[in-house]
Amino acid sequence: MHRLPARIGSTALAIAAAMAIAGVAAAQHHQPTFHPDRLKGSPTRVPNEVLVLGTTHLSGLPDGFRPASLTPLIDRLAGWRPTAIATEDLSGLQCDALRRYPYRYTASTLDYCPDPSAAGRALGLDVPAANAAAERTLAAWPAVPAPAQRRRLAAVFLAAGEPGSAVVQWLRLDPAERRAGDGLTEPLVQMLEKRRVRRNETTLIAAPLAARLGLERLWSVDDHSADRPTPPDEEKAYEAAIMKAWDNPVVRERTAWSKPLEAGMDTPDGVLALYRAYNSPRAADLAFRSDFGAALDEPSPQGYGRSYVGWWETRNLRMVANIRDVLSRRPGNRLLAIVGASHKGYYEAYLNQMHDVRLADTAAILK
Repeated sequence: MHRLPARIGSTALAIAAAMAIAGVAAAQHHQPTFHPDRLKGSPTRVPNEVLVLGTTHLSGLPDGFRPASLTPLIDRLAGWRPTAIATEDLSGLQCDALRRYPYRYTASTLDYCPDPSAAGRALGLDVPAANAAAERTLAAWPAVPAPAQRRRLAAVFLAAGEPGSAVVQWLRLDPAERRAGDGLTEPLVQMLEKRRVRRNETTLIAAPLAARLGLERLWSVDDHSADRPTPPDEEKAYEAAIMKAWDNPVVRERTAWSKPLEAGMDTPDGVLALYRAYNSPRAADLAFRSDFGAALDEPSPQGYGRSYVGWWETRNLRMVANIRDVLSRRPGNRLLAIVGASHKGYYEAYLNQMHDVRLADTAAILK
Protein backbone atom coordinates (compact mmCIF):
# COMPACT_ATOMS: atom_id res chain seq x y z
CA MET A 1 0.00 0.00 0.00
CA HIS A 2 1.35 3.44 -0.94
CA ARG A 3 1.28 6.03 1.80
CA LEU A 4 1.34 9.82 1.58
CA PRO A 5 4.09 11.53 3.53
CA ALA A 6 2.91 12.09 7.08
CA ARG A 7 2.60 15.88 6.88
CA ILE A 8 0.85 15.81 3.52
CA GLY A 9 -1.36 12.98 4.70
CA SER A 10 -2.39 14.83 7.85
CA THR A 11 -3.04 17.99 5.84
CA ALA A 12 -5.17 16.06 3.37
CA LEU A 13 -7.13 14.48 6.19
CA ALA A 14 -7.67 17.88 7.79
CA ILE A 15 -8.95 19.30 4.52
CA ALA A 16 -11.19 16.28 3.98
CA ALA A 17 -12.56 16.62 7.50
CA ALA A 18 -13.20 20.32 7.01
CA MET A 19 -14.97 19.63 3.73
CA ALA A 20 -17.09 16.94 5.38
CA ILE A 21 -18.08 19.34 8.19
CA ALA A 22 -18.88 22.03 5.64
CA GLY A 23 -20.95 19.52 3.71
CA VAL A 24 -22.90 18.59 6.82
CA ALA A 25 -23.47 22.27 7.62
CA ALA A 26 -24.61 22.91 4.06
CA ALA A 27 -26.99 19.96 4.28
CA GLN A 28 -28.41 21.26 7.55
CA HIS A 29 -29.16 24.62 5.96
CA HIS A 30 -30.61 23.29 2.73
CA GLN A 31 -33.39 25.50 1.43
CA PRO A 32 -36.10 23.72 -0.55
CA THR A 33 -37.01 25.01 -3.98
CA PHE A 34 -40.52 23.55 -3.85
CA HIS A 35 -42.99 25.97 -2.24
CA PRO A 36 -46.52 24.58 -1.95
CA ASP A 37 -47.76 27.91 -0.60
CA ARG A 38 -47.14 29.40 -4.07
CA LEU A 39 -49.07 26.67 -5.89
CA LYS A 40 -52.67 27.41 -4.99
CA GLY A 41 -54.43 25.99 -8.04
CA SER A 42 -56.79 27.66 -10.46
CA PRO A 43 -58.08 31.08 -9.36
CA THR A 44 -61.38 30.36 -11.11
CA ARG A 45 -62.47 27.78 -8.51
CA VAL A 46 -64.26 28.61 -5.28
CA PRO A 47 -61.39 28.48 -2.78
CA ASN A 48 -61.22 26.83 0.60
CA GLU A 49 -61.00 29.79 2.98
CA VAL A 50 -60.00 29.62 6.62
CA LEU A 51 -60.48 32.35 9.20
CA VAL A 52 -58.39 31.69 12.31
CA LEU A 53 -59.77 33.36 15.43
CA GLY A 54 -57.26 33.40 18.26
CA THR A 55 -59.01 33.59 21.61
CA THR A 56 -58.41 33.80 25.29
CA HIS A 57 -59.79 30.77 27.11
CA LEU A 58 -63.12 32.02 28.46
CA SER A 59 -63.05 29.51 31.31
CA GLY A 60 -60.31 31.60 32.93
CA LEU A 61 -62.20 34.89 32.96
CA PRO A 62 -63.54 36.44 36.18
CA ASP A 63 -66.96 35.44 37.48
CA GLY A 64 -68.34 38.84 36.51
CA PHE A 65 -67.86 38.18 32.79
CA ARG A 66 -71.16 38.36 30.93
CA PRO A 67 -71.55 36.08 27.89
CA ALA A 68 -73.83 38.69 26.29
CA SER A 69 -70.70 40.82 25.82
CA LEU A 70 -69.68 38.38 23.07
CA THR A 71 -72.59 39.41 20.83
CA PRO A 72 -70.68 41.94 18.66
CA LEU A 73 -67.93 39.36 18.10
CA ILE A 74 -70.45 36.70 17.09
CA ASP A 75 -72.18 39.21 14.82
CA ARG A 76 -68.93 39.87 12.95
CA LEU A 77 -68.13 36.18 12.63
CA ALA A 78 -71.66 35.50 11.37
CA GLY A 79 -71.15 38.21 8.76
CA TRP A 80 -68.26 36.20 7.30
CA ARG A 81 -70.72 33.29 6.94
CA PRO A 82 -68.57 30.25 7.64
CA THR A 83 -69.86 26.92 6.36
CA ALA A 84 -67.91 24.93 8.98
CA ILE A 85 -66.60 25.72 12.45
CA ALA A 86 -63.60 23.97 14.04
CA THR A 87 -62.98 24.09 17.77
CA GLU A 88 -60.11 23.32 20.12
CA ASP A 89 -61.70 20.12 21.39
CA LEU A 90 -60.56 16.53 21.10
CA SER A 91 -62.77 14.44 18.86
CA GLY A 92 -64.63 11.54 20.34
CA LEU A 93 -62.72 9.20 18.06
CA GLN A 94 -59.35 10.47 19.27
CA CYS A 95 -60.43 10.21 22.88
CA ASP A 96 -61.58 6.66 22.22
CA ALA A 97 -58.16 5.83 20.79
CA LEU A 98 -56.29 7.53 23.64
CA ARG A 99 -58.28 5.62 26.25
CA ARG A 100 -56.96 2.39 24.76
CA TYR A 101 -53.40 3.34 25.75
CA PRO A 102 -53.71 4.39 29.40
CA TYR A 103 -49.98 4.01 30.09
CA ARG A 104 -49.33 7.05 27.94
CA TYR A 105 -52.60 8.95 27.87
CA THR A 106 -54.39 8.64 31.23
CA ALA A 107 -53.76 12.29 32.15
CA SER A 108 -54.74 13.50 28.67
CA THR A 109 -58.07 11.68 28.68
CA LEU A 110 -58.89 12.90 32.19
CA ASP A 111 -58.08 16.49 31.25
CA TYR A 112 -59.53 16.74 27.76
CA CYS A 113 -62.04 13.96 27.08
CA PRO A 114 -65.71 14.12 28.10
CA ASP A 115 -67.24 10.87 29.27
CA PRO A 116 -69.67 9.54 26.60
CA SER A 117 -70.63 6.41 28.50
CA ALA A 118 -74.04 7.55 29.81
CA ALA A 119 -75.27 8.43 26.32
CA GLY A 120 -73.64 5.30 24.93
CA ARG A 121 -75.56 3.14 27.39
CA ALA A 122 -78.82 4.95 26.62
CA LEU A 123 -78.43 4.31 22.89
CA GLY A 124 -76.51 1.05 22.96
CA LEU A 125 -73.68 2.59 20.91
CA ASP A 126 -69.95 2.78 21.54
CA VAL A 127 -67.99 5.81 20.33
CA PRO A 128 -67.09 4.52 16.83
CA ALA A 129 -70.64 3.27 16.24
CA ALA A 130 -72.11 6.58 17.42
CA ASN A 131 -69.82 8.54 15.10
CA ALA A 132 -70.86 6.35 12.20
CA ALA A 133 -74.52 6.83 13.15
CA ALA A 134 -74.09 10.61 13.23
CA GLU A 135 -72.49 10.63 9.77
CA ARG A 136 -75.19 8.41 8.30
CA THR A 137 -77.89 10.56 9.87
CA LEU A 138 -76.48 13.80 8.50
CA ALA A 139 -75.98 12.28 5.04
CA ALA A 140 -79.76 11.78 4.85
CA TRP A 141 -80.74 14.83 6.91
CA PRO A 142 -83.94 16.53 5.75
CA ALA A 143 -84.16 20.23 5.04
CA VAL A 144 -86.62 20.65 7.92
CA PRO A 145 -85.95 17.96 10.54
CA ALA A 146 -88.54 17.21 13.18
CA PRO A 147 -87.74 18.02 16.82
CA ALA A 148 -87.57 14.29 17.55
CA GLN A 149 -84.83 13.95 14.94
CA ARG A 150 -82.81 16.74 16.54
CA ARG A 151 -83.19 15.21 20.01
CA ARG A 152 -82.03 11.88 18.68
CA LEU A 153 -79.03 13.40 16.90
CA ALA A 154 -78.08 15.33 20.04
CA ALA A 155 -78.05 12.02 21.94
CA VAL A 156 -75.98 10.37 19.22
CA PHE A 157 -73.43 13.21 19.32
CA LEU A 158 -73.14 12.81 23.10
CA ALA A 159 -72.49 9.09 22.65
CA ALA A 160 -69.96 9.93 19.94
CA GLY A 161 -67.96 12.07 22.34
CA GLU A 162 -68.96 15.26 20.49
CA PRO A 163 -70.83 17.32 23.09
CA GLY A 164 -70.21 20.59 21.21
CA SER A 165 -72.20 19.28 18.26
CA ALA A 166 -74.86 17.98 20.64
CA VAL A 167 -75.23 21.52 22.00
CA VAL A 168 -75.67 22.82 18.43
CA GLN A 169 -78.62 20.47 17.96
CA TRP A 170 -79.99 21.46 21.36
CA LEU A 171 -79.82 25.16 20.48
CA ARG A 172 -81.53 24.54 17.15
CA LEU A 173 -84.56 23.16 18.99
CA ASP A 174 -87.33 25.47 20.10
CA PRO A 175 -86.92 25.85 23.90
CA ALA A 176 -90.22 24.03 24.42
CA GLU A 177 -88.77 21.01 22.57
CA ARG A 178 -85.66 20.80 24.75
CA ARG A 179 -86.80 17.83 26.75
CA ALA A 180 -86.15 14.16 27.29
CA GLY A 181 -87.11 11.63 24.65
CA ASP A 182 -85.84 10.06 21.44
CA GLY A 183 -82.72 8.75 23.13
CA LEU A 184 -82.20 11.67 25.49
CA THR A 185 -82.69 10.61 29.10
CA GLU A 186 -83.41 13.18 31.79
CA PRO A 187 -79.76 13.04 33.02
CA LEU A 188 -78.59 13.68 29.45
CA VAL A 189 -80.95 16.66 29.19
CA GLN A 190 -79.45 18.04 32.40
CA MET A 191 -76.00 17.47 30.95
CA LEU A 192 -76.90 19.43 27.82
CA GLU A 193 -78.37 22.28 29.85
CA LYS A 194 -75.19 22.54 31.90
CA ARG A 195 -73.04 22.47 28.77
CA ARG A 196 -75.21 25.09 27.07
CA VAL A 197 -74.11 27.71 29.61
CA ARG A 198 -70.62 26.43 30.33
CA ARG A 199 -68.02 29.17 30.03
CA ASN A 200 -65.76 28.20 27.14
CA GLU A 201 -65.32 29.14 23.51
CA THR A 202 -67.18 26.09 22.19
CA THR A 203 -70.43 26.71 24.04
CA LEU A 204 -70.41 30.52 24.14
CA ILE A 205 -69.10 31.28 20.64
CA ALA A 206 -68.94 28.27 18.32
CA ALA A 207 -72.23 26.52 19.15
CA PRO A 208 -74.46 29.65 19.17
CA LEU A 209 -72.83 30.80 15.93
CA ALA A 210 -73.37 27.42 14.28
CA ALA A 211 -77.01 27.36 15.37
CA ARG A 212 -77.53 30.91 14.11
CA LEU A 213 -76.03 30.04 10.70
CA GLY A 214 -78.04 26.84 10.33
CA LEU A 215 -75.06 24.51 10.67
CA GLU A 216 -75.67 21.05 12.10
CA ARG A 217 -72.40 20.34 13.87
CA LEU A 218 -68.96 21.53 14.97
CA TRP A 219 -65.62 19.93 14.09
CA SER A 220 -63.36 18.95 16.99
CA VAL A 221 -59.79 19.34 15.69
CA ASP A 222 -57.59 19.49 18.79
CA ASP A 223 -54.94 16.79 19.06
CA HIS A 224 -53.12 15.36 22.06
CA SER A 225 -51.71 12.23 20.48
CA ALA A 226 -48.18 13.60 20.98
CA ASP A 227 -48.69 13.74 24.77
CA ARG A 228 -46.49 11.48 26.83
CA PRO A 229 -45.72 11.42 30.55
CA THR A 230 -42.36 12.74 31.69
CA PRO A 231 -40.33 9.92 33.31
CA PRO A 232 -40.81 10.18 37.10
CA ASP A 233 -37.11 10.65 37.76
CA GLU A 234 -37.04 13.65 35.37
CA GLU A 235 -40.25 15.44 36.32
CA LYS A 236 -38.68 17.94 38.70
CA ALA A 237 -35.78 18.72 36.37
CA TYR A 238 -38.08 19.11 33.37
CA GLU A 239 -40.44 21.43 35.24
CA ALA A 240 -37.57 23.48 36.63
CA ALA A 241 -36.01 23.90 33.17
CA ILE A 242 -39.25 25.02 31.53
CA MET A 243 -40.16 27.36 34.37
CA LYS A 244 -36.70 28.92 34.18
CA ALA A 245 -37.12 29.44 30.43
CA TRP A 246 -40.46 31.12 31.08
CA ASP A 247 -38.95 33.50 33.61
CA ASN A 248 -38.04 36.12 31.04
CA PRO A 249 -38.79 39.79 30.30
CA VAL A 250 -41.09 38.99 27.38
CA VAL A 251 -43.42 37.03 29.67
CA ARG A 252 -43.74 40.13 31.81
CA GLU A 253 -44.28 42.28 28.73
CA ARG A 254 -46.96 39.91 27.48
CA THR A 255 -48.71 39.85 30.86
CA ALA A 256 -48.68 43.64 31.12
CA TRP A 257 -50.15 43.84 27.61
CA SER A 258 -52.87 41.19 28.02
CA LYS A 259 -54.02 41.79 31.60
CA PRO A 260 -55.92 45.04 30.95
CA LEU A 261 -57.42 43.56 27.77
CA GLU A 262 -58.90 40.63 29.68
CA ALA A 263 -60.02 42.91 32.51
CA GLY A 264 -62.02 44.94 29.98
CA MET A 265 -64.03 42.02 28.62
CA ASP A 266 -67.11 42.92 30.65
CA THR A 267 -68.26 45.23 27.83
CA PRO A 268 -68.84 44.57 24.11
CA ASP A 269 -66.21 47.17 23.17
CA GLY A 270 -63.75 45.49 25.51
CA VAL A 271 -64.42 42.08 23.92
CA LEU A 272 -63.73 43.43 20.45
CA ALA A 273 -60.59 45.22 21.67
CA LEU A 274 -59.26 41.97 23.11
CA TYR A 275 -59.98 39.93 20.00
CA ARG A 276 -58.44 42.55 17.74
CA ALA A 277 -55.31 42.52 19.90
CA TYR A 278 -55.10 38.74 20.29
CA ASN A 279 -55.33 38.33 16.51
CA SER A 280 -52.67 40.92 15.72
CA PRO A 281 -49.09 40.20 14.60
CA ARG A 282 -47.90 41.40 18.00
CA ALA A 283 -49.79 38.60 19.74
CA ALA A 284 -48.06 35.90 17.69
CA ASP A 285 -44.67 37.53 18.24
CA LEU A 286 -45.15 37.77 22.00
CA ALA A 287 -46.39 34.18 22.19
CA PHE A 288 -43.28 32.91 20.47
CA ARG A 289 -40.69 35.05 22.24
CA SER A 290 -42.17 34.58 25.72
CA ASP A 291 -42.85 30.85 25.44
CA PHE A 292 -41.65 28.65 22.58
CA GLY A 293 -38.65 30.71 21.51
CA ALA A 294 -37.48 30.91 25.11
CA ALA A 295 -37.92 27.15 25.53
CA LEU A 296 -36.08 26.46 22.29
CA ASP A 297 -32.97 28.16 23.72
CA GLU A 298 -33.29 26.47 27.13
CA PRO A 299 -29.78 25.06 27.87
CA SER A 300 -30.40 21.81 29.78
CA PRO A 301 -28.22 18.91 28.54
CA GLN A 302 -31.37 16.81 28.16
CA GLY A 303 -32.88 19.37 25.78
CA TYR A 304 -36.09 19.68 27.79
CA GLY A 305 -37.10 22.91 26.08
CA ARG A 306 -36.53 21.45 22.64
CA SER A 307 -38.68 18.44 23.56
CA TYR A 308 -41.44 20.79 24.69
CA VAL A 309 -41.26 22.78 21.43
CA GLY A 310 -41.30 19.53 19.46
CA TRP A 311 -44.50 18.50 21.23
CA TRP A 312 -46.04 21.92 20.55
CA GLU A 313 -45.18 21.86 16.85
CA THR A 314 -46.44 18.29 16.47
CA ARG A 315 -49.71 19.17 18.15
CA ASN A 316 -50.28 22.17 15.89
CA LEU A 317 -49.35 20.24 12.75
CA ARG A 318 -51.87 17.53 13.62
CA MET A 319 -54.54 20.08 14.47
CA VAL A 320 -54.02 21.74 11.09
CA ALA A 321 -54.10 18.32 9.41
CA ASN A 322 -57.50 17.75 11.02
CA ILE A 323 -58.71 21.08 9.63
CA ARG A 324 -57.40 20.18 6.18
CA ASP A 325 -59.30 16.90 6.39
CA VAL A 326 -62.54 18.78 7.11
CA LEU A 327 -61.94 21.11 4.16
CA SER A 328 -61.38 18.20 1.78
CA ARG A 329 -64.82 16.75 2.53
CA ARG A 330 -66.49 19.49 0.55
CA PRO A 331 -64.10 21.76 -1.39
CA GLY A 332 -65.09 25.40 -1.37
CA ASN A 333 -65.64 25.57 2.39
CA ARG A 334 -65.36 28.70 4.48
CA LEU A 335 -64.07 27.36 7.77
CA LEU A 336 -63.80 29.32 11.01
CA ALA A 337 -61.15 27.85 13.32
CA ILE A 338 -61.47 29.02 16.92
CA VAL A 339 -58.34 28.29 18.93
CA GLY A 340 -56.25 29.59 21.81
CA ALA A 341 -54.33 32.68 20.73
CA SER A 342 -50.91 31.03 21.13
CA HIS A 343 -51.86 28.61 18.33
CA LYS A 344 -52.93 31.26 15.83
CA GLY A 345 -49.53 32.02 14.32
CA TYR A 346 -48.77 28.32 13.88
CA TYR A 347 -52.21 27.58 12.44
CA GLU A 348 -51.86 30.28 9.80
CA ALA A 349 -48.25 29.41 8.92
CA TYR A 350 -49.03 25.72 8.49
CA LEU A 351 -52.38 26.22 6.74
CA ASN A 352 -50.74 28.60 4.28
CA GLN A 353 -48.53 25.74 3.11
CA MET A 354 -51.58 23.89 1.78
CA HIS A 355 -52.25 24.08 -1.97
CA ASP A 356 -56.00 24.53 -1.69
CA VAL A 357 -56.26 26.79 1.36
CA ARG A 358 -56.49 30.55 1.46
CA LEU A 359 -56.46 32.53 4.69
CA ALA A 360 -58.98 35.23 5.52
CA ASP A 361 -57.84 38.39 7.29
CA THR A 362 -59.13 38.36 10.87
CA ALA A 363 -58.43 42.06 11.29
CA ALA A 364 -60.79 42.91 8.44
CA ILE A 365 -63.58 40.79 9.94
CA LEU A 366 -63.19 42.30 13.42
CA LYS A 367 -63.29 45.96 12.36
